[in-house]
Amino acid sequence: MSRRDDPKDSVHGDEGKRSKRRIGRRDFVKLVGGTGVAVTAEVLARQQLATAATTTQETVVGGKVIGPGPVPMMLRINGEAKKLTVEPRVTLLDALRNHLDLTGAKKVCDRGTCGACTVIVNGKATYSCTALAIDVADHDGKPGADIRTIEGLAPEGKLHPVSASFVDNDAQQCGFCTPGFVMACKAFIEKHHNPTAEQVKEALGGNLCRCGTYMGVRKVVVEAAMKMKGGHA
Repeated sequence: MSRRDDPKDSVHGDEGKRSKRRIGRRDFVKLVGGTGVAVTAEVLARQQLATAATTTQETVVGGKVIGPGPVPMMLRINGEAKKLTVEPRVTLLDALRNHLDLTGAKKVCDRGTCGACTVIVNGKATYSCTALAIDVADHDGKPGADIRTIEGLAPEGKLHPVSASFVDNDAQQCGFCTPGFVMACKAFIEKHHNPTAEQVKEALGGNLCRCGTYMGVRKVVVEAAMKMKGGHA
């Protein structure tokens, strides 16, 4: 038997030919079939997420679907009507800062945990980063929420009793969280005219101060409460 007829050589020779042969379409499909399914599933999942995102941008107001593009609205801030045009997804905080130039409320955590963006909405301390502007705007001829920011606490050049108490008790350092604290204190005092230290501590639990001025802020509430009802510190 010649080497050409040797079965071993014949086998190795075929494998060598197969190794040099280009991978065909069918071979490729067999090799990546599982991966192709995974990729297809990922593409479909992304399409579903994109569709869901587009749907969530639409807002139902008065039985009508509006958005996701900018829509005109009116906010009642510090006793004045403010017109603006923003997308339904814009928060009250961003509407105040970026569209109405009311920058007292600070954008820090932007997820409702620090309280630096606190404003008063219908008498209640509210994280403005968690409220949509369109939800507190006028609708169908009905007035929207009463929104109060630190800019409207007192006439220009004067200090509100709460703000004055912050100065008297050295309750601010870097000052970045101070506007939120001031608004939270004011909202609390309006409902608790003679608060205890424990009540104050609990009420301000939603506001964080990186400088640690908590003791001074608690004194502020007690002092301001007395001033606002005509008493003396």
